[in-house]
Amino acid sequence: MESQEQNPGKTTAETGVRPTQGGAKTQPEPKLLEQVRNVMRLHHYSIHTERSYVDWIKRFINFHHMRSSEDLANGAGKIEAFCTDLAVNGKVAPSTQNQAFNVLIFLYRQVLKLTLDEKINAIRAERKVNLPVVLTREEVGRVMPLLEGEPQLIVKLLYGSGLRILEAVRLRVKDVDLRMKSIIRKKRRKVTRSANIRWDCVTYRGMALRPIRPRPRSIF
Repeated sequence: MESQEQNPGKTTAETGVRPTQGGAKTQPEPKLLEQVRNVMRLHHYSIHTERSYVDWIKRFINFHHMRSSEDLANGAGKIEAFCTDLAVNGKVAPSTQNQAFNVLIFLYRQVLKLTLDEKINAIRAERKVNLPVVLTREEVGRVMPLLEGEPQLIVKLLYGSGLRILEAVRLRVKDVDLRMKSIIRKKRRKVTRSANIRWDCVTYRGMALRPIRPRPRSIF
C-alpha cells in the first residue's frame, strides 16, 4: 500500500487536508454553512436569525443543484432565478421574497466577499390584501374563562397589550412597571418595546409572580 510519505503532494479526500512542502498539515477550509455561521456570530446575530439564514441558503443551494464552490459563480443570475421562482411558483409574500433576497446578498457580500455587478431583476411577488380575522368582545369573553393560570395570563397580554407570542413568553419581571401599569423592554439601554397592561394583569397575583422562598441551609 502506498503511504502518504511517498507522495507528499497528494491531497486525500479521506482526510480533507493538503500537506505543505515542509510536511506539516494545514487545516481544511470550513464548509459554506460553517462560514455563514461564523460570520453571523462574529456580528452577534441572534440564533433565530442564524437558523433562518442557513435554511434559506440550503434552499438556494438545492434549487441550483450546487455541488462545489465553483457553482456559486454568476451570483446575480442565480439570485434572480431563485427569487423569481419564489414569486411565480412558490406564491410567497413580498416580505418572504425580500427576506430571501437579503439573505443571498449577505451570503455573497459578507461571507464569500464577492461583488454583484449585474443588476438583479427578479419578478416581484404580488402583494395580497388580507383582512385580519379577529375575535369580537363577546367571543373573547367566552374564551377567557376557559383558560387558567399562566396560559390565561399570556392570552390576556396578547389581547389586552398587543404583545406577540414570543414577547409574552419571554417577558421578564424587570420589563414590567407595576406602578405605571406598562411593559417597557430595553436592549442596550434603548427602549425597544412599550405597551400598556390590562388592570387585572397588574397585580402580583395576576402577573403570576411568587416571592422566592429562601432555601433552608443544610446542617451537613
